[in-house]
Amino acid sequence: MQDGKTVPFGFLGKIDAGVGRIEVLILGSGIILMAINTIANVFGRYVFNQSIYFSEELNEFLIVIVTFMGLGYATRKGIHIRMSAIYDALPTKVRKAFMIVIAATTSVMMAILAWYALEYVQKVASRGRITPALQLPLYLTYVWVVVGLALTSFQYALTALRNLNFAEEEIYVSYLEIDSYEDPETAAAIQRYEENANEENKS
Repeated sequence: MQDGKTVPFGFLGKIDAGVGRIEVLILGSGIILMAINTIANVFGRYVFNQSIYFSEELNEFLIVIVTFMGLGYATRKGIHIRMSAIYDALPTKVRKAFMIVIAATTSVMMAILAWYALEYVQKVASRGRITPALQLPLYLTYVWVVVGLALTSFQYALTALRNLNFAEEEIYVSYLEIDSYEDPETAAAIQRYEENANEENKS
């Protein structure tokens, strides 16, 4: 349920929610590890005069993870950059149809990119290349590109499906996020602040 209405594609919605939790866990862990790794390396360099030999390589690995997992997360939250000057001037039904076409086309493009990325990962894996410092298989770095692009393709496919119901006036930029210039997370934070302020005034 959402705002008193039954959300269509409920099974896909559960998958989307599960994927979202995994994305948040991976992104949060990646950013925290980068911070810890960087701080430890700086501390080691200036206090013990000895850098962590794998620090730079680990950060590069984590940046790839955060970047491509973040791509799917941004799509899921509907916070990706859009050029919408002409789109915004169109009638609601036309904009909804455009959103379906845009989301479906982008989903296909992301799927194609994920396929080519997978082929590249397979080539790297077959050559047995390893990273210089950590001595890990190099393909483990690039496999996150495939995962991120595939998840982004899935999110855009959900967006296209979500907008197929023309009985609804709302236009969705992701499975659950309505097309709006207001950041949903900022709006939720403001709403919580106003609710807390009202409760304090009542007390």
